[in-house]
Amino acid sequence: MADAPPTLEIITVDSPRAAVLRRRAQPVRAVTREIQQLIDQMFDAMHEAHGIGLAAPQVGIGRRVIVIEFQKSRHALVDPEILRQEGEEIAPEACLSIPGWVGDVPRALKVVVRARNRRGRYVTINADSMLARILQHEIDHLDGILFPERIRDRATYHHVDDAPSEVAAQEPPQS
Repeated sequence: MADAPPTLEIITVDSPRAAVLRRRAQPVRAVTREIQQLIDQMFDAMHEAHGIGLAAPQVGIGRRVIVIEFQKSRHALVDPEILRQEGEEIAPEACLSIPGWVGDVPRALKVVVRARNRRGRYVTINADSMLARILQHEIDHLDGILFPERIRDRATYHHVDDAPSEVAAQEPPQS
């Protein structure tokens, strides 16, 4: 039996490899066995970090792949694109690549996303509320955009250790 592949390292903004977080990821085009293995490794890395979403650039891979696990639903999306957005909601976000920092980010309340799944089949996801927010956050990673760039009110961007206890207790899940 072959050894399990090593867990992928989450790249943070202070890492020597952080440049990958600022670059637009390349399309995948064909869902190969290697992409399926990447998806599995990304789920493992996300679980180990206690996240709810992860984009390939966050593990140093400049490809358009995201994984999400939210409310007992798992999504592995290849070359995702937002087809429609509706409404707006401002809510706190955090990120595995920017540990300890939280800020209020405006996002569309509803989105329609089209992508391919791990089998290469096209899927369409109609999402609202938190799932819509997670999808937008992870797709932003594929475009080299980090959540602080979306914050309108800079006063809401703070380190969790600096937050009042009630804010720290409500820290959003990291994606």
